[in-house]
Amino acid sequence: MKIDILGTEYTVEKRAYKDDSIFEKQGFSGYCTDIDKLIVVGDMLTFPDWDNETKETAERFERTIMRHEVIHAFLSESGLDSSSMVCPNAWAKNEEMIDWIALQSPKIIKVFMDTIVKAEAFMLI
Repeated sequence: MKIDILGTEYTVEKRAYKDDSIFEKQGFSGYCTDIDKLIVVGDMLTFPDWDNETKETAERFERTIMRHEVIHAFLSESGLDSSSMVCPNAWAKNEEMIDWIALQSPKIIKVFMDTIVKAEAFMLI
């Protein structure tokens, strides 16, 4: 799949655990590389210790991984992570910050959409 991140095309791939050595070497379940413009999401049902999980649980977690990696791509394409390479624990590379944005984004988008619809209706009166 291809997605647009601030005007840059990224390829998104879902990969089995055995098909990508980064999963085992780095302990990742997904990753984003701004050099290759690639987001990889692990097929969680192929990961060790996930064989007893339901397909629905795996798919929910994969969507969480996808949101997380998309946030990395946005920060990279906007240039906000460029200076983060020289600063230890810089916010734009901080996994806790990325997780917060990724986990809260559906709620934030819902509030934005609800607010815009209400504001537009109010403005029509």
